[in-house]
Amino acid sequence: MGMLSYEEALDLLRQQIKEFEAEAKMEEVGVVYYVGDGVARAYGLENVMAMEVVEFEGGQKGLAFNLEEDNVGLIILGSESGIREGSIVRRSNQILSVPVGESLVGRVINALGEPLDGKGPIEYEYMSPVEKIAPGVVARKPVHEPLQTGIKSIDSMIPIGRGQRELIIGDRATGKTTICIDTILNQKNTDVYCIYVAIGQKRSTTARIIELLEKEGAMEYTTVVVASATDPASLQYLAPFVGCTIGEYFRDNGKHALVVYDDLSKHAEAYRQLSLLMRRPPGREAYPGDVFYLHSRLLERAAKLNDNLGGGSLTALPIIETKAGDVAAYIPTNVISITDGQIYLEPDLFNKGVRPAINVGLSVSRVGGAAQIKAMKQVAGTLRLDLAQFRELEAFVQFASELDKATQQTINRGMRLVELLKQEPYNPLPVEKQIVAIFAGTNGYLDDLPVESVRKFEKELYVFLDNERPEILQEIREKKALDDELKGKIKEALDAFKAKFVP
Repeated sequence: MGMLSYEEALDLLRQQIKEFEAEAKMEEVGVVYYVGDGVARAYGLENVMAMEVVEFEGGQKGLAFNLEEDNVGLIILGSESGIREGSIVRRSNQILSVPVGESLVGRVINALGEPLDGKGPIEYEYMSPVEKIAPGVVARKPVHEPLQTGIKSIDSMIPIGRGQRELIIGDRATGKTTICIDTILNQKNTDVYCIYVAIGQKRSTTARIIELLEKEGAMEYTTVVVASATDPASLQYLAPFVGCTIGEYFRDNGKHALVVYDDLSKHAEAYRQLSLLMRRPPGREAYPGDVFYLHSRLLERAAKLNDNLGGGSLTALPIIETKAGDVAAYIPTNVISITDGQIYLEPDLFNKGVRPAINVGLSVSRVGGAAQIKAMKQVAGTLRLDLAQFRELEAFVQFASELDKATQQTINRGMRLVELLKQEPYNPLPVEKQIVAIFAGTNGYLDDLPVESVRKFEKELYVFLDNERPEILQEIREKKALDDELKGKIKEALDAFKAKFVP
């Protein structure tokens, strides 16, 4: 090869410079110019994506939250110690993802998918992004299979179906978490995987719940995601999305999952904190304008998929804590409008000893009978009516002497049905037993018992059925509907039991 001409040399140099340029651009870095309160701002990082993970030089991770013209707002996932003005921050080119798969069952993890239970690393199937678009209208199928909670008043009157979103709403200490834990316990021996997300709870409370799940054998099918009150707001904001992503793995593989968000009030507060620190404009009650979208994009991912997609489902039970029963506040009304019904718990009922303290008048399931087996629909229809009539007349109970016989009858029956619907916590009931008990209540078997004997009647009835008439429970389980023959058998069993029952 002869001497290079001037042009050729120039071309070669240009080529070299071009390649060198490309090489240097491979890693994109930025410089932190502000840090504090769990957020940071950085110059550079021109091509960073929203929700992309970035890494600070000390090894801490952050998340690109605000993409502005001349800087990027980052939320720090974890501790901010060691991050200071002038620190270098690098792109990872990866959207925030968490491990998913069967191996997460039985584990306790934090909002980054890292184990907290000391049982070693998690062997996951793959990493799945925490923010996904919910399945569209065509991908879904109407809810039609029940998700039994094991709580009489819910399964009979406010039924929850697989793929539904049912809000549990009430003041503090009215038993919201208890209803959700009962529902998780009741999924034992079913094909439903459970995910419990604790957002901003005390660590002691969460530890107690995990211990209870362990003791009842529920951790065999449950994953717990924890973002405690002491964790940074960034992790409390991510936790429900992480729980949802873990549940979606089951939904998308033709299996069934239930996710409990405990609770979304604290979630909204964590999001408000991040948004205000990021200088996003505040709206009503200082929540950012997209707080509705925050919850709608989370809850919309709960769905019942159609059969071409495997027919899997993800059911969501979000919890909202109201202040002094104010259901018309901003976040409660938002979440009520997103969900397919709500279960409203009342302090007054709770204090009166009606537990679970469900206000049957204000609670609804917008899926309704579609989420019940036929046998339950048959016995629960009259139950709802009886209770509604009782609620109308309840105010007149104190003037009992002047009431006509029919009214007296309605009040007596109502008092006994309210008693029948009471239930101990952490004691879910199989649906076939619920059906027999409600059948007894609505068909007048309790009318002549003293009100205080109703619970005793119910307890002993279950023992009697287990020992002496197990075939009736078996038949309800298999047929899922009451025909005249089965009704006859139930009546015969109730008569036999009542004859020897001592109130």
